[in-house]
Amino acid sequence: MKVLFVVSGNNAYYDVAPFIKSQGDSLEQEGMQVSYFLIRGKGLLNYIKNVRPLKKYLREHRVDIIHAHYSLCGWVAALASGSVPVVLSFMGDDVFGAHTAQDKRDFKSWLLTWLGRAVQPFVQMIICKSRSMMDAVYRKNICHLIPNGVRLEQFQVSEKGYRDELGLEKDKKYVLFLGDPSNVNKNIALVEGALDILSPPDTELLVRYKVSHDEVVKYLNTVDVFVLCSYSEGSPNVVKEAMACNCPMVVTDVGDAAQVVGSTAGCYVSPSFEPEDFAAKLKLALRFAEKTGRTKGRENLVKQGLDAASIARKIISVYNITLNKPLHSVHQKFEKTS
Repeated sequence: MKVLFVVSGNNAYYDVAPFIKSQGDSLEQEGMQVSYFLIRGKGLLNYIKNVRPLKKYLREHRVDIIHAHYSLCGWVAALASGSVPVVLSFMGDDVFGAHTAQDKRDFKSWLLTWLGRAVQPFVQMIICKSRSMMDAVYRKNICHLIPNGVRLEQFQVSEKGYRDELGLEKDKKYVLFLGDPSNVNKNIALVEGALDILSPPDTELLVRYKVSHDEVVKYLNTVDVFVLCSYSEGSPNVVKEAMACNCPMVVTDVGDAAQVVGSTAGCYVSPSFEPEDFAAKLKLALRFAEKTGRTKGRENLVKQGLDAASIARKIISVYNITLNKPLHSVHQKFEKTS
């Protein structure tokens, strides 16, 4: 089966987002032929400019199915697809919007969520990463719950860690924040406030952004506690990656983070976005890291079927269902609704 991923190509650090490329690699390992069409330009109007180049690509390359990642990519795919069926994966903010504070979103976020709703009649299948995302999708009859998976062969456990290689002190405790600290939705202020409350001795907050997956593996195998502080997420990959590395953690109850963590000892879900609540869970996580060390997150991750190979097989099943459905192109649907 020949699958075309339609994805954003606007990041200065990589052509394809690592978690999407990882999904493509996993599909190829299961026998799929995956190619990529990169959307160039940001904003709705620039996305629409990619419709014609995608049509040209589809005339020149035989494709069995288009898999668009993100609602705006879904629009480009739907408008260009012709007789090729389109599967759309929602990412998170195209369903919930990007939060500027708890329960607050700006105008651009509202527009993005509207576009995410409006595109749903013009794709053949939808993939959502979490139950909360599925709840927000109204075409539930074509929606499938499939989180992103983790490539366990990449996110291996290291018992010794990498303190020397990363330049970290041996006797200091480290709390890891992976994300853009300037992104309001990532909410770094939450862990900063929690650490101010606790004032734990010999403890440092590590902020790492735009580091390679290989470096992420090393940090998750080395730090004492990982934290996710976001106001909103779809299915945060980094939580699963931390689980795969048996890293203790504290997460906010966003996307499927609480479900992924489950009852794993050493992993805690903050009941709110208040620094006091987060501090209470962070204290427990630091204590667990000091007394026990590592979690059994990897074992629980495998039990949940969140390894990349299992997820790839679920996606392939969606492709097979899609190809067996009668196809009406987006152009026919526009005629019916006009």
